Amino acid sequence: MNIRKNKIRSNAIKHGYRSGLEQSVLNSLKDRSCDAKYECFKIEWEDLSYRTYTPDFLLPNGIIIETKGRFTAEDRMKHLTIRQQHPDLDIRFVFTNSKAKLRKGSKTTYGSWCEKNGFLYADKDVPQEWVDEKKKPAKLMPREFIQFPYEKIEREYND
Repeated sequence: MNIRKNKIRSNAIKHGYRSGLEQSVLNSLKDRSCDAKYECFKIEWEDLSYRTYTPDFLLPNGIIIETKGRFTAEDRMKHLTIRQQHPDLDIRFVFTNSKAKLRKGSKTTYGSWCEKNGFLYADKDVPQEWVDEKKKPAKLMPREFIQFPYEKIEREYND
């Protein structure tokens, strides 16, 4: 990581973001008078245990934006599982570089993975078309906390 990237990331962290890309996307949305909210709710999902995921941004129209510099196997599995458990949520990705390969030697890029799995994506910023999309019906709008939609399995843990 070069010095410039370190400064951008440390400045973003200082202002409460996890990455420079998150801060850049929010600044761009604000410049376009889009009142997006940053990490304002959690989505509960099951991965052998019940977990929550905090999306990066919620646009006023209900579109959920996740920004990614690195798109790890764990991230990909999480998003496929969340999509399966919460099919009404509209989760989209903004990548630093959608042409990056999933791993060294792979032919699959972040963007082609999204296309294969039915996720919309963009590079570096939220497209204005996403900001301008019609608002989702109230029943499809994310709330402060989105619960796991199925019956939970009570698990016993042995020490």
